[in-house]
Amino acid sequence: MSTRDVNGLTVADIMHADTASLPTTVTVGELRDRFAISKSRRLAVIATDGRYAGSLTPTDLPPDADADRPALELAQDRPTIARDAPAAAGRNLVCALDARRVPVVDNDGRLHGVLAVTTDLTFFACRPAPAPG
Repeated sequence: MSTRDVNGLTVADIMHADTASLPTTVTVGELRDRFAISKSRRLAVIATDGRYAGSLTPTDLPPDADADRPALELAQDRPTIARDAPAAAGRNLVCALDARRVPVVDNDGRLHGVLAVTTDLTFFACRPAPAPG
C-alpha cells in the first residue's frame, strides 16, 4: 500500500500485524545474528506476555558489548504508536525514524504489530489484523 493513500485509515489498517516479538531473554549475540540475516531487519521488538518491553536497532548493539548480555539492557527509549492513531500520523512518525519501523501498542502496552515502510518511504509493509468476528 502506498504511503500516500492514508485518508480515512488508522494505523491498524496499515500495520504489519503478523510480527514476531522476541523474549526478554534475547541476548546481544542473538540479536546480532538476527540482524545479520537480512538488511530489512531494522528493528527488534522485545515483549513479555504480549506486552511491549523495548526495541533495538543494529546501531544499539556496540561492537564491544558482551554477546551474552541481555539485549533489553541496551534498548533505547523509542516511540510507539496506537492502533487507532490516524494512518497519516503513523506514516509521518515512521518516516522520521532511522529504523523505518515503530511498534504498535494499545493503552495497556499490548503489542499488536509494527508499522513499517520501505527504505524509499513509498510503501507500507503491511499485513493488517483480521477484523474481529
